[in-house]
Amino acid sequence: MQLTSLTLNLKPALELTDEQFEQICRANRDLRFERTSQGELIVMSPTGGETGNWNSGLTGQLWFWNQQKKLGKSFDSSTGFKLPNGATRPLRYLRSSASDATWVQQDRWDSLTPEQKKKFIPLCPDFVIELRSPTDDLEDARAKIREYLENGASLGWLINPQDQQVEIYRPGQPIEILDRPNPLSEETVLPEFILDLREIWN
Repeated sequence: MQLTSLTLNLKPALELTDEQFEQICRANRDLRFERTSQGELIVMSPTGGETGNWNSGLTGQLWFWNQQKKLGKSFDSSTGFKLPNGATRPLRYLRSSASDATWVQQDRWDSLTPEQKKKFIPLCPDFVIELRSPTDDLEDARAKIREYLENGASLGWLINPQDQQVEIYRPGQPIEILDRPNPLSEETVLPEFILDLREIWN
């Protein structure tokens, strides 16, 4: 039986420091870990081949656009963000981690110290992509995107291959649901970024 996710409530017996959490992540590289704002430790197994391939494509497209525009920094699913509410979300596209692809504006990245850039990044990304894998609970995925917005993200895309939809999250606005959109873009946050989703829908 494959492990999808396991949530451990460590309080009041143990409250992990940032350093201890990093040590756990480094010592168990085959697993994905998140730390919630309540101090819970979430353990997740790696994604399957198809989801991993899609994740790679999404991250690659965002990276290539950022290399052309030089407007910020893009990150893959293994990057950890320490959110203002205390949660530590390693990026990954979804319940198989935190967010698959993320992006931070250059001025916000430049505001960090060299030491902060080497560890879990102490800010919320401006843009987040979550890709729902076959084992991901849809409501969990939605809650994760909402958490990013509550902590300062400007845009979140929840890509849902199972229902052939994308949910678009913006602060203070209703969720926009699109059926099999292709391509996908958002000029106000990501100028001239166009995400090709044909491989996922096909």
